[in-house]
Order: sequence, then structure tokens, then C-alpha cells
Amino acid sequence: MDKHLHIISFDVPYPADYGGAIDVFYKIKALHKLGIKIHLQTYEYGRGHQDELLKYCETVNYYKRDTGLKGFSFSLPYIVNSRGNKEMKRRILNDDYPVLMEGLHTTFFYENPDFLNRKVVLRAHNIESLYYMALAYTETNLLKKIYFKNESRLLEKYEADVVKKIPALYMTLHDAGHYCKKECANWGLLPVFHANEKISCEEGVGSYCLYHGNLGVPENEKTAIWLLETVFNDLPIPFVIAGKNPSKKLEAKAYEKQHTCLVANPSDKELDDLIHRAHINILPAFNKTGIRLKLINALFKGRHVVVNDEMVCSTNLEAACHIGNNAAAMKSILVQLYHKPFTEDEIKLRENLFNTHYNNDTNARKLIQWLY
Repeated sequence: MDKHLHIISFDVPYPADYGGAIDVFYKIKALHKLGIKIHLQTYEYGRGHQDELLKYCETVNYYKRDTGLKGFSFSLPYIVNSRGNKEMKRRILNDDYPVLMEGLHTTFFYENPDFLNRKVVLRAHNIESLYYMALAYTETNLLKKIYFKNESRLLEKYEADVVKKIPALYMTLHDAGHYCKKECANWGLLPVFHANEKISCEEGVGSYCLYHGNLGVPENEKTAIWLLETVFNDLPIPFVIAGKNPSKKLEAKAYEKQHTCLVANPSDKELDDLIHRAHINILPAFNKTGIRLKLINALFKGRHVVVNDEMVCSTNLEAACHIGNNAAAMKSILVQLYHKPFTEDEIKLRENLFNTHYNNDTNARKLIQWLY
């Protein structure tokens, strides 16, 4: 008998060009490979209709998100209230298939009486209240800072209630631990889904250090500037920053030193090539929520990886990384690694870690057990 599934996605998950979209898209592919008939319900607010999704889904339905003032509420987080689409609710209630809610964003109907007898599972992408507080901390625009702080306040109350009432699957033990303090009894771990199928990093010595990420995100810009000002300020090792939408401020900072530079808006192929050719991928983070897919990509494709505790917290990937928790520690590690060849033993270690924790097929089977 066919197994059908509704997936509610907070955004159109293709192209898979940022963290949340990557997790949803490759989860859909893995479930499709195992024979699940997927009915994708997705909010569209700028990414358009994507025919690629029809290769893996039985049906794809798009819904308008109430952006701006129409999506605002004094009691519900904006990311939730702006996605309360009644047409989607009606469509899901036409059958009794299980429902996978992708992200806290998609839980508007979780308390609706019509859903009481449905199998509903939340896939938590982040500790959203902490994520929005981190956005507030790095934001310089006063109005945006106020919005992020208010959203964080609303999310803290809202997510505490949601996780008491529906089963939830978290990406890391750190995230699960935060929610479990809020009396969430029915939970499990489901690591991030990703595009990589096999380790492609090469032995030997690369050419430079690399930091990559979406540079239009304030936290990533802050990280890149911190690296420029405190780690590579007096360390004469070639350093490349790469990513989408860098600011003029970051571009100027990146070219202040002769040994630092920036690659703006690289294509996927160009970014993969930059990761492959680097000798060291350096990826610190300033908060512990979720898991960064750029860490997964660097370990699949790159040589040495240098991080801090926040980046690898509860990922099970600590053994494959070099960890430094301040600028001085990172400088010391970089000096030690810069002429140290990357070896076959390190590749085998990564293969074992990824096969154990980040195999898409294995994790899709775990998800199916939760849904049926």
C-alpha cells in the first residue's frame, strides 16, 4: 500500500541554495527514493514555481504568504502568523495522510481541532527564539533590531507551547536539550539532509584559507570581519572570503591587506572549487543553534577545517575539526596546519562519521518510522 505524506514547507525548497531549503529539498529526494508519495504544500514569496519539485512530489501546491502588516500579530510570531493559509488547511484536511511541518514557521494550525486525530510531526530547524535574538545582536538598523527582539520574545513563548503538544525532531542534541527543558516529552534527533553523496576532499596541500557563507546575513558578515580584524590582521597567510551579497563595508575590509581578498556571488561550481582548492576552511560561529551546512560541505569537499565550539556543538563532527575558541588559538592552529598535508587517514575518519550520522538514506528511514 502506498504511503502518502504532506510536507508543509516554510519556503519553496528549490533551488536548494540556502540552509533551510537544502534540508527540505534533499529530505524530499531521500523520501521519494524510498517510495513515499509526497504532497508538498509550500509558501511562495519570491522564489517562484519550480518544475524540478515535480520530479519528486506527487503534487506541489503554492500559497501566498501574508507579508508586511497583513502578517503582523501582537500575540503570534510574524514567521508563524504570516503563514496561516486557510486554503492549505482545507487541502490537507481532504485526506488523512501524515503531516510533516518544516520549521516552527509552519505550525499555525497545530492546535486546530481538525488536526487532533492526525499524525503531525514538527521538524525543528533552529531554536528560533535564540536565532532571532542573535539577529538582534548583530543588526545595526534600530527598527530591525526592535523587530528581531520582539519576534524572539514571541517565539520563546510560542515554541515552548508547541513542543509540548506535537512530536518534534531536532537537528542536534543541543537544540533538543533546550526544548526538553520546556517539558517536551515526545522528541527525537534527525540530522540535517544535504547534497553530498561521497567525500570528495583531496589529500595534500592547498593554497589558502577560506571562509564562506551568505555574506548578506549580518551574523556571517560579522564573522568575516572578525576574522579579518583579529585573526588575519597580522597573519601573512592568504585568506579568501567567498559568498553571496557582500556589503561595500566588507569588500573594503577584505582588500585592506595584500594577503586577503573577497569573491562575491560565486556560482555553486565556483564555490565548490574554492572549497576544494583551499588548504584550510575556517568556520567560526557566534551561536550554537542548528547546524551549518557550510560545515558539512567543507568536511565533504575541503581539507583541514578550523572551527570553534559554537560551530560543532552537538554535531558529532568534533573529531574531524581543529577547534580554537579565540583569535589567538585560531592563529596558532593556522600556523601549525598551513604546511601540514591533509592525509588519507583524515578522509577515512570523515567517511566513518558521515556514514554514521549524516547518511540521507538512513535518516529518511528514521523519519518514516516517526510518520507511520
